[in-house]
Amino acid sequence: MRIPVNTGDQIDHYQIEGLAARGGAASIFRGTDLRTNRPVAIKIPDPEMESDPVFFERFQREEEIGKSLDHPGIMKVLADDDRSQRYIVTEWFEGKPLRQVLAEGKLSPERAVRIALNICDALAYLQNHGVVHRDLRPENILVDAQDHIKLINFAIAAQTGARRITFTSLAQIVGVSEYISPEELNGKRGDARSDIYALGTILYEMLTEKTPFRGTSPYDRLLKHAIPPREIDPAIPPQLQEVIYRALERNPRSRYSNAHEFAHELNHLDQVGIAERTELREWKRRGVPRWRSVLFFVASALVPAVIFGLLIYFARR
Repeated sequence: MRIPVNTGDQIDHYQIEGLAARGGAASIFRGTDLRTNRPVAIKIPDPEMESDPVFFERFQREEEIGKSLDHPGIMKVLADDDRSQRYIVTEWFEGKPLRQVLAEGKLSPERAVRIALNICDALAYLQNHGVVHRDLRPENILVDAQDHIKLINFAIAAQTGARRITFTSLAQIVGVSEYISPEELNGKRGDARSDIYALGTILYEMLTEKTPFRGTSPYDRLLKHAIPPREIDPAIPPQLQEVIYRALERNPRSRYSNAHEFAHELNHLDQVGIAERTELREWKRRGVPRWRSVLFFVASALVPAVIFGLLIYFARR
């Protein structure tokens, strides 16, 4: 059955009022719960995606994780098992994607920190409940007129101890790789510190209108240094720049271990010590020697082949 997508259509207990957004392989509609007369958002997958097993798993995971979370900074998924077709119903939030806010111009340090602190609060809740978002980027953060936020889209989120039901390859994440942590680019499963890296990237972007490694290949990101934020805008306090660097450490063990630590330093910038950093001295060395890039690429490509060869060798023995 083709899912209704027209204003005025009714799906079970919900009246469709209009298209609110397009996201991936689904559409989000504003609607009204006819039982309570409250506004809701209804996420409906595209008809052709209904038979895609990977999409179904992610759609189901988004709903299951969403139902388990209850925090003002996270879009609340409403439990409703009485449905004639597949869709997700959430609370309605009067806000716009952070991507749209960024398109209006860079943010003042005060506003950028305020929004980052609200995101930290939601991330801290997720981390306390063993959930990693894994796709934190401006498209998945809604902001209202008072800078309250809602995290959305938990389609590839992970729970501590849960099996890894889908594999996200480098080719699949290149499109959003500006917010992907170095360890994830290396094929490792992200944890709470990966979300910290993503938020550090978002904070950098809110302050400078740029992402740290825009226009570079994922492999270069593991070798280059980003332009220091204060080189782009000297009005950024040096302590705030230091906080960004701590969130963007390539080695996850050197980053803030959780959102609470990140928020603490954002709240107490006057207590942040400024480190002597290689990044501040060597960022102008933008180019990576070609032989290093080629060697890194070849080595990355050979790893699966070597593993496969060893498996065959030992299987024959």
